[in-house]
Amino acid sequence: MSDETAGLTLADLEYELPDELIAQTPAEPRDASRLLVERRATGAIEDHVFVELPSLLREGDVLVRNDTRVFPARSFFHRATGGRIEVLFLCALTVPSPAGERWEALLRGRPRREEVLENEVMGPDWPLRCIEPLGDGRWVVESLASSPVLELLAGAGVTPLPPYITTPLEDPERYQTTYSCALGSAAAPTAGLHFTPGLDGALAAAGVTVESVTLHVGLGTFKPLQEGPLETVTLHRESFEVDGAVWARLCEARRDGRRVVAVGTTTMRVLEHLALEGVPAAGDRPIQGETRLFIRPGFPFRMVDGLVTNFHLPHTSLLALVMAFCGLEETRAVYRHAVRERYRFYSFGDAMLAL
Repeated sequence: MSDETAGLTLADLEYELPDELIAQTPAEPRDASRLLVERRATGAIEDHVFVELPSLLREGDVLVRNDTRVFPARSFFHRATGGRIEVLFLCALTVPSPAGERWEALLRGRPRREEVLENEVMGPDWPLRCIEPLGDGRWVVESLASSPVLELLAGAGVTPLPPYITTPLEDPERYQTTYSCALGSAAAPTAGLHFTPGLDGALAAAGVTVESVTLHVGLGTFKPLQEGPLETVTLHRESFEVDGAVWARLCEARRDGRRVVAVGTTTMRVLEHLALEGVPAAGDRPIQGETRLFIRPGFPFRMVDGLVTNFHLPHTSLLALVMAFCGLEETRAVYRHAVRERYRFYSFGDAMLAL
C-alpha cells in the first residue's frame, strides 16, 4: 500500500447524500437507468443512459457478469414460548452433521444455544436448532427437516431487500438479474439489474463478448465496516465458481490486450482473487473456492480494466473498492457529481462505468 493510502479509516469512506436520492423502486425498463461514465486517465465525467453501454465499450472488450440468483432467504420461526425469531439464511456450511444441514444465519430475536425453533409456515415439519452465536446477530443453525433448506425456503421464505428500501416490491424478479441462474445469494449483485435481453443483443452486435462467473453474495459484502484502520479489516467468506474455460478465455483476452470489464464489485472480487492466487488458465474443470478479498485503496489490480457498478453506501467495502479502482479524490468527485445531478443511489439506483 502506498504512503498516500496507508492509514485510511472509515472517515475516508464518507459522503453526504440526501435521503430522497435513495432509490425505492427500480427503473423501468431496466436499461433506462442513468449511467455516469468516469474516464480514469483524465478524470473526465460524462452523463449517459445505461442503454448506451454498447457504444461506450470497444469491439473486443470482454464484459464479465455474476450469474448468481437470490434465494428467498428470510423466514420466520417461533420459540416454544411463542416469541417470534426472524431468520435470514446467509450461506450453507460444510461442517459435517448427522442431524441436518448447518447454515450461517442472521437471527433477530433472543434465541438460546441448543434451542429448537419451529417455522411459522411449515410448523413442526421444519424445526431449526440454534447451535452457536458468532457475534453481530449471526448464528450457526441446524435444520432438522428432511428436505433441503433451499427447498423449504421456496415455500416458507421471502426475498430479503436492503433495509433502506421501504417500498414493497411488486415483482420479486426485479431484484434478480435477467441472466441469474445459480441459486445461492442472500442479496443481488445489483450492477447487473440494468441489463435486458435487448441490451445483451446490442452488446453482441457491437463485438463485446459477455462471460459469466458465480459468486454467492452474503451480507458481509454490504455490511458497514467497523471502526479502525482499513488495513485491519477482514470480510466474511463468500463462495465462488468459475468455469475453467471462462477463466482461460479471460486470461487470453488480457494477453491479447483486450479490456476485461467487471459488472459489479462481486465479479471484480472473483477475478482479482483468482489473479492474486495465480490460478492457472487450465480450462479443463471448474474453479471453486471462497474469497475474503477486501479490495481497498492501494490494491494492485491484475485482471480488471473497467468496472460497471452502482453507487454504494458510505463506510462499506464496496465504496472502498471503487476508491481503489478510481482513486480517492476521483471517487469523491464522481459522487459529488452524482448527488448534484440527482442520480439515484444504492441497489435500485443508477450506475457508473469506470474505464
